[in-house]
Order: sequence, then structure tokens, then C-alpha cells
Amino acid sequence: MIAPFAQRLHPLGSNVFDQMDQAKREARQSGLDLIDLSLGSSDLFPPPEALATVQSALSDPTTYGYTLFHDTVAFRAACAKWYEGKFGLEIDPETEVLPLIGSQQGTALLPLALLNPGDVALLTDPGYPSHVGGIHLAGGIPYYLPLLAEHSFLPQWNRIPEEICRQARLLVLSYPHNPTTATVTPEFWQEALHFCRQHQLVLAHDFPYVDWRFDGQVAPSALQADRDKTCTIEFFSLSKSYHMGGFRVAYAIGNRELIRALRLVKSTIDFHQYQGILRGAAAALAAPETFLHHWRQVYRERRDIAVAALHGIGWPVPLPEATMYLWAPLPAGYAGSSGQFCLDLVKTTGVALSPGSGFGLSGEGYVRFALVVEGSRLWEAVGRIGHFLAKGRGDALKNP
Repeated sequence: MIAPFAQRLHPLGSNVFDQMDQAKREARQSGLDLIDLSLGSSDLFPPPEALATVQSALSDPTTYGYTLFHDTVAFRAACAKWYEGKFGLEIDPETEVLPLIGSQQGTALLPLALLNPGDVALLTDPGYPSHVGGIHLAGGIPYYLPLLAEHSFLPQWNRIPEEICRQARLLVLSYPHNPTTATVTPEFWQEALHFCRQHQLVLAHDFPYVDWRFDGQVAPSALQADRDKTCTIEFFSLSKSYHMGGFRVAYAIGNRELIRALRLVKSTIDFHQYQGILRGAAAALAAPETFLHHWRQVYRERRDIAVAALHGIGWPVPLPEATMYLWAPLPAGYAGSSGQFCLDLVKTTGVALSPGSGFGLSGEGYVRFALVVEGSRLWEAVGRIGHFLAKGRGDALKNP
């Protein structure tokens, strides 16, 4: 008989996304045509230069061995150059950049480097689910900052109790925000940095949607506020901007002491990716701006199609300024039951969405659409949703 497992596993138990995964599997098995809008996994292609570079590396036997930190020098240089070009920041690729196997690795391992058992970490609610996992594994205590529509889905610093601030070591933010699609200004980062310095917190910014603003702007970096990198670390993933989610390539950038501590934790667990992947990622970061502009237009069109279609069935979903998502208030017939709504919807129609409750208590009352299929499929998905809501629910399309 296996002995009881560690208590740290208890907060990591099954969740609504596990239920959704099972429901999607059952929908496929029942013969439904699945339209999966539940995962933010891009359906577009990486830059051709990146794919050609990876393919070329396969015939190079020097890429077949383990990849240690000093073997990543070319990739780290590409990361530093990308940040310098986009944000005008001076980056030392030797001490201020660390390759990661997906940014989730960075946000999960950073608490192990920072938190002692009982230390508090400040997280947004709703927020990306993996952010809290590393807190629990480090024995930390998450304190959630509610993100509400009436405050533009931004944290309210003056509502955090002073006792919590004294116990906290880490603040985790992510803007443009998943799932709410909220954006921030450079002034916001000045305020966040002031708050962190006042309370001696590390500012960790998960930044996968830097290129996902549709208003012609570049999303501001937290490091633009903390140009001396006094307490800030930022995580960038090639999964979104360059459609390389399956390659699991990302990096941390920022304060050299934080980078060194994160590197120490990471080095006890794994090596780095295959050299061919890192070469391909460097080629992607060097791709012309026209690549980013093209796919941004594709997602802007998808956003417009989906919002127009949803308005057409009487569901007034807000038009987001950023990200690949829609953050939609639940129809009244399912108010307070986003998980049940999504389960019923996929079982009946084959359309899969993400329940807001999966992103935190403040996410209840919403569902998230990921715009990861072409426009015609979005029209089809919304049409099925319209039939689902209309069937036996005359008032279901009214807002809560």
C-alpha cells in the first residue's frame, strides 16, 4: 500500500478544466463535431525562418546532446536584442536572461526561489491558473486581488490589508490580461513598482500578450518602469506572438539576482531545450515586423466576427482591445454557474469554452472564448450557441 502523499498536493486537486477535458472527450466520442474555443493555443504557423532553422538543425549532430546554460548564449543574445529593440532597454544576456521550457516553468519555479513556508504571494483573481501552483508547492499562501469590471479589471492597491503587505514577498501580474483582456498604461507599472518598493516585494510580470494589442500600440513592459531592474522579473513566451506553443520555449528577463536564483532552482530539475528549438526561437525573434502585423490582423478579424455574431444572437459581449480572447458575461439562465454552462454547452453542441470559475472566484459569472479557429468556424460555433440558448430558455440571452 502506498503511503499518504504529501500535503502540498491537496491544493492541486482536480478542477473545472479537468471536467471540461473529459466533457470534450465525451463529445467527440458521441460523434459531435468539436469546435474547441477553450484553449489559447494558436492555430497559425510559426515564422518560416524558425521552422527552416529547426529543420536544418536536425542534420547537425552537435545539437543532439544536453543543452547547458552556456550553450544557450546565442538564444539569450537574441532575447536581449528583441527587448532592446522593442522597449529601448539595455539587457545583459549573460546575467539578465534565462531560457525557460515555457513561461509556466518560470512562474512555477520562482516561488521556490523566493518564498519560505507561510510567506504570502499576491495574485490576481481572476488570473492564469498555473500562477498559484508554484505558490502552493513552495508552501506559500496566495492572497487574491479581485479584478472587477468597475475597476477596469485592475488591482486596487489601497484595499490590500497592511498585515498582508507585511507578510508578502511576491506580486504576480499579467497584462494584457488573461482572461479579462484588460490592458494597462505605463503609469500603471509606475504605481505597481512603487507599491512593490514600498513593501519590499518582487514584481513578477507574465507577459505573453505583449504583441496582442489591436490599437496599434505595443503593450508596456514592467521593466520600462523599473529600468534599473531593482525588483522586477518578466516572462515572455513564444507561444503566442510566434505560434510556437508546442515548442515550449520562453525566457525570463530582469533583475540579475532573481535570474540567478531562478537559474539555481531550474538547474536542479532539468537542462534546457534541444539546441534546434533554441535556434529556431532565435530566428523567430529576428523575424520581420510584418509577420506580427499579419497575424494580428487575422486575430482582429476573428475578434470582430465573433463579437458581431454574438451580438447577432442577442449576447452583448464587449469588444476586447487585446489578447486572443473574449471575456463574456454569462447569459442570465446560467448566472453563477459558468462551469455548468460550459459542460452543458459542449455536451449538447460540441462547442467548448472555458468557464470563468476556472480562473478564480471573481471569474464566476463569465466565460472565455479563445479565437483559435478561422472565421467560418466562429460563425458556426456562435450559431450553435444561439440554438442552445434559445431552446427552452426564452430569457437566457438577457444579461445578468
